[in-house]
Amino acid sequence: MCEFESTILSASAAPAGGDKSRADAPPRVRPVKGEIGFIGLGRMGTAMAANLTAAGRPVIAYVRRENQVARLKELGLKPTTDFGDLLDCELVISMLPDDDAVRHVVFGSKEDHSGGLADGLMQGAIHLSMSTISTACAAELTAAHAEAGQGYVAAPVFGNPEAARTRQLFVVAAGAPGDLVRCQPIFDCLGQRTFAVGENPQEANLIKLLGNMMTATAIEMIAESVAVIRKRGLDPQPFIDIMTSTMFGGRTHRIYGEKVVRRTYAAGFILPLVLKDVRLALAEAEKASTPMPSVGVVRDRLITAIARGYDGLDWTVLGKVAAEEAGLADPSETDIE
Repeated sequence: MCEFESTILSASAAPAGGDKSRADAPPRVRPVKGEIGFIGLGRMGTAMAANLTAAGRPVIAYVRRENQVARLKELGLKPTTDFGDLLDCELVISMLPDDDAVRHVVFGSKEDHSGGLADGLMQGAIHLSMSTISTACAAELTAAHAEAGQGYVAAPVFGNPEAARTRQLFVVAAGAPGDLVRCQPIFDCLGQRTFAVGENPQEANLIKLLGNMMTATAIEMIAESVAVIRKRGLDPQPFIDIMTSTMFGGRTHRIYGEKVVRRTYAAGFILPLVLKDVRLALAEAEKASTPMPSVGVVRDRLITAIARGYDGLDWTVLGKVAAEEAGLADPSETDIE
């Protein structure tokens, strides 16, 4: 249930006066009221914004092109091409592809003399960034919003556009305790579970990046194993069934194992965005003086796939690359679902 107007309690701070029976009683935190701003209306963002609207919360959806307006109106959103329409919102959500895009909406552009969220949002408003970005960018945004008297919460998600549509996302959130509490009703409308991981927003982004690397390396290993099975003239489906029924029964192996076997490569998490995350994760590892050689392999595979023209396909296309590297013929494009 999404209870936007219910009383929200913060998990921080004990009441004054030393009443030990109420030492853990949280102070009341005013719920976010009014319209929610949303920036980043791609496949993920549109599904998420539509769920908020369906739950009864009016959403102002910012887009740069007029040709997107009609589609968003049909979903019940309030589309606008005027960035200023977002600035009276108590909460603005961004779901953007990379660091540069998020920086642009927070700091504006010197080239066209446009302002951003840091300059324009009211004090006490919250920027809820659900994008997958670097920890350095998250730290920069946290500082900028704090200086402006605003809140900043990082809440990247695990899940694809279909999971977003069906409200099955997993949310990893970090920020000031009071801001997290105010955002929780939003999380409840977008996903099936929220993991609050601390007060430092960049921690959520690090967890998201490393989680994506675990998935990416698992897909690569599935792809290589299926290629061996096929090269030996065997049907890979029993192999995947055995693996996912025994030692590898988690979501990643079950979902992506089936997709690799069935050669399902339809766009979900497209390769340029996967490669962006891989590069960010490798940069985080280098900062920590921690090698990640398996992720380096995935990076090279992704570059190969993009060079072969697969950039608009899902990261399951690593299965196609592994098959090609093994000298196996793969179905024609008509078989790419």
